[in-house]
Amino acid sequence: MSAVFEVINLKKSFGGLAVTNDVSLTMAPGDRVALIGPNGAGKTTFVNLVTGNLQPDSGDVRLAGETVTKVGANGRVKRGLVRSFQVTRLFLEMTPAEHVALAILERQGRTGRMFGNYLAMPDVMDEVNDLLGTLGIAQLMHRRVNEIAYGQQRLLEIAVAMALRPKVLLLDEPAAGVPQSDTGRIEQALADLPADLAVLMIEHDMDLVFRFAKRVVVLAAGAIIFDGSPADVTKDARVREAYLGSYANASHAA
Repeated sequence: MSAVFEVINLKKSFGGLAVTNDVSLTMAPGDRVALIGPNGAGKTTFVNLVTGNLQPDSGDVRLAGETVTKVGANGRVKRGLVRSFQVTRLFLEMTPAEHVALAILERQGRTGRMFGNYLAMPDVMDEVNDLLGTLGIAQLMHRRVNEIAYGQQRLLEIAVAMALRPKVLLLDEPAAGVPQSDTGRIEQALADLPADLAVLMIEHDMDLVFRFAKRVVVLAAGAIIFDGSPADVTKDARVREAYLGSYANASHAA
């Protein structure tokens, strides 16, 4: 299957320190990949590079075969590369319906219509209802974001991302800050993502990683030190030393 997302020999240094050091990564449609690594490994810089918020010193990023290295963040979103953030970036005074409708109209190139009555746009509202219903928050669509629980806000972020019809979805710790009682909803939302969508998830919760990922990539000191199956990652000596440590030992003992 042809690659939908390719990172080729990406490099970025700050003040002579290589934060992203010759990183290459390929994803096909339907891939479920977890990107893990210790704090300071370069995960955030890597995401900022591939989403167009930072320019690399060298290397390339490709989407569906098109080189987008010099394309800005908005251009990459329009081409199908969409990210969510570790901390929600929602508008607290807006409703879930407004958020999703705005994303749909942005995708369709008619955001000017938002100043009209989006509720009277059947095509938009059908999609709003479908997305919010799939994520189990349709009953909240007309509540302001500051009136709904944090876990529901994280679900809304996924709905907004999906409204942009991504080919590649980057999730930055989708369950961060969510109470343990609500993480099941997040996991179900991840399980319900379209089968042909390539998903790259940055995550520290290793239990979530092993439930979600079909493939694990480990970043340490700006370089990939492992790219393989979840079953093999805990056995890798470099990964155990750099990151997993006691978790790997506990898992092995179990």
